[in-house]
Amino acid sequence: MDQRKRKRMISNRESARRSRMRKQKRLDDLMAQLGQLEKENHEILNSIIITSQIFSNIEAENSILGAQVDELSHRLESLNEIINHVKLSNGLIIKDEHDDYFMNPWTSYFHGNQPIMDMAMF
Repeated sequence: MDQRKRKRMISNRESARRSRMRKQKRLDDLMAQLGQLEKENHEILNSIIITSQIFSNIEAENSILGAQVDELSHRLESLNEIINHVKLSNGLIIKDEHDDYFMNPWTSYFHGNQPIMDMAMF
């Protein structure tokens, strides 16, 4: 019985050693995964910061462009009023073929009967 007891004790010790080794390997794997996730998190945070800065710059540029559109629209309206006033003061009521283009350039650019290939050449 002493032999069986000693054999069992050795087997238990070996089993406990293997269990500790598995536990240590699992802990090492989790620590490596933690390091990788922290690295990815840092990269994502940097990406968010950069993207936010780009967004802010584009938002500011968009605001400037919107103000420029408003200013240019106001100038165009004023110039058209001056042109109409000059025409009326000279007694001329002539519709200029380019008036439509300047007031709405996109609609007069595309004519319904113009072939697609000709439009692509512009």
